[in-house]
Amino acid sequence: TLGGATVRTATRRATTSGALIGGALVAAVVLLAPSSSRGEPIAVRHSEGLAHGFVILQTAEGTALADGDLIQTSSGARVTTRLILRFKDGSRHEETTVYTQRTTFRLVSNHVVQSGPAFKTARESTIDVRRGQVTVRYTDDGKEVVSQERSELPADLANGMTMVLLKNLSPTTSKTTVSMLAFTPKPQLVQLEISSAREEPFTIAGSWRKAIHYVVKVHVPGLTGVVASVFGKIPPDSHIWILGGEAPAFVAAETSLVSGGPQWRIELASPKWPSAPSASAKKDSKDAQAAKGPERASAARAPRKRPRSRMK
Repeated sequence: TLGGATVRTATRRATTSGALIGGALVAAVVLLAPSSSRGEPIAVRHSEGLAHGFVILQTAEGTALADGDLIQTSSGARVTTRLILRFKDGSRHEETTVYTQRTTFRLVSNHVVQSGPAFKTARESTIDVRRGQVTVRYTDDGKEVVSQERSELPADLANGMTMVLLKNLSPTTSKTTVSMLAFTPKPQLVQLEISSAREEPFTIAGSWRKAIHYVVKVHVPGLTGVVASVFGKIPPDSHIWILGGEAPAFVAAETSLVSGGPQWRIELASPKWPSAPSASAKKDSKDAQAAKGPERASAARAPRKRPRSRMK
């Protein structure tokens, strides 16, 4: 039963050179322990809609790792966002998040797929809030593990929604707490403590703007958090910059894409055209050639003057 007992279900498949050698099916459904402190869902101050942005992922030193797309669609109160990162080494990170925006933001589902050498472990995780079901697939010592956990998930669950929630925080709010499922690779319910540090300047084409710098701290509840703190396993703080005003916008973030992974920087990118002449430059060139045409024709029709003879 799920009333107090814990039932596990996991699927392991050992593989060598891609061939299936053997496997065993072990039942595993784990009841997530509820957090002792849960925040309230964030109120909707700015509704989300149709959007498509370009992003770049870099190391802390500024080395480009991946380019990507941030795509968002909406239907009524339901919003779907997709973050796709394509790494130079062939790795890929894709996250699809569905949420509703009525009076508050409420997560519906979150699906993450990570593969390639940029990640220590290939992983696929799915959160279904209505069913209270969390599924994760990962590789452990050459074996594929599939784990499912069921529980009543908190109403303020923020997986895949952090940037959206920050755009809707009141400027007068100094600290906010929301819940999140961290995958290590198994799911662990943690608390995100979000606080605004200060406004920091940045430029766009030489024009100065200011972004609100948010600091996101991870708190692991219970004995697990105590142990993680003692052994230095608490993730480092994440940093996110949001442009305030009547239409808040994401500017940049420094965070990890996987538990225990390095801190990377993701920010908006602008298109860059090839070095070939632009459309306006080509048009100016054609206009100039057309203007020279009549002059050349007139010069061709004009009679040539015979040079004066030096003979007297």
